[in-house]
Amino acid sequence: MEHNNGEPSEMNRMYLWEDEFAISIGATKIDSREYSTYTLQGTSGENQAFAEEIKEMRLFYIMNLDQPVAVVGCSEILLDSYEIHEEDGELVLTVRMKGEEPLANPVTGIYIASKDFPKSLIVNDRT
Repeated sequence: MEHNNGEPSEMNRMYLWEDEFAISIGATKIDSREYSTYTLQGTSGENQAFAEEIKEMRLFYIMNLDQPVAVVGCSEILLDSYEIHEEDGELVLTVRMKGEEPLANPVTGIYIASKDFPKSLIVNDRT
């Protein structure tokens, strides 16, 4: 039996998680903005509209002809590294996040550190 002192290996995967999605409108540029504010908007279970600002986010604006068509991002505390490159004539954004920080994924492409998630949106359902 192989012992790894708790380190990741093929048989001891510390974290193995991947989320992949495509944006169908062709991107001509990806603009990275650090320490930005993202507004999480929606409707609560009681049909009440909400808009909560999440600070210290790394936001990636997917641009087409200098117009934003989509935004993806994560809390700065989650970000390990990112890369923007071209592959088969298309722009590809690869974001690597730290695995030890708990997070929420309330909207496709948006990852918020649990400590930054708005307390007003956390449902405490202890009955």
